[in-house]
Amino acid sequence: MTALTSTASKKTVALTIAATPFAIRAERGSDVAAREALLDVCFGASRHARTCQRLRDGRLPAEGLAFSVKHQGRLVGTVRLWHVRAGGQAALMLGPLAVDPACRHLGIGAALMEHALAAAKARGHGAVILLGDAPYYARFGFSAEKTAALSLPGPFERDRLLGLELRAGTLDDAWGMIVADGATAPKIRSQLKKSPRLVPRAA
Repeated sequence: MTALTSTASKKTVALTIAATPFAIRAERGSDVAAREALLDVCFGASRHARTCQRLRDGRLPAEGLAFSVKHQGRLVGTVRLWHVRAGGQAALMLGPLAVDPACRHLGIGAALMEHALAAAKARGHGAVILLGDAPYYARFGFSAEKTAALSLPGPFERDRLLGLELRAGTLDDAWGMIVADGATAPKIRSQLKKSPRLVPRAA
């Protein structure tokens, strides 16, 4: 009887693994190049000029809240959450969320969102804000109900500024400008300064 139970358990585990063809894990330093390439594919070179990027420039993601998705040895998904002040109230800004176009049928985006939000709640954060399509993010509990009095440092579409309270009442008094917060990223010396030979001559 024990042998039969053991065999059944092994089969169950094997089926569970087979049913989840991708793995979500904490982002690693070795993921950065592949992550940047994925973001270029999903959003194009203009992504660096987007309004929400102003809240990420020069900052580190919130501790423990940057995730990667691997599928068949490749990085195919990414999301990060960042510290912000939402009209004076501490919150997180989510984004960008990106999934390899060839893998979107696997449900990676939804799984990544649920994983990130659960991790943020477990770490005691009170609210998450993002800029995105309301019909898609409504399934995770996001709405524009408590973001009407908030603004971003640049052009944005009002109906795309969404919020989710992980702790009831966190965004009740949130109003004004959303600004970057949290740890600053270490400055990296420019390669141009290191190697003068790389500086292009004037035409």
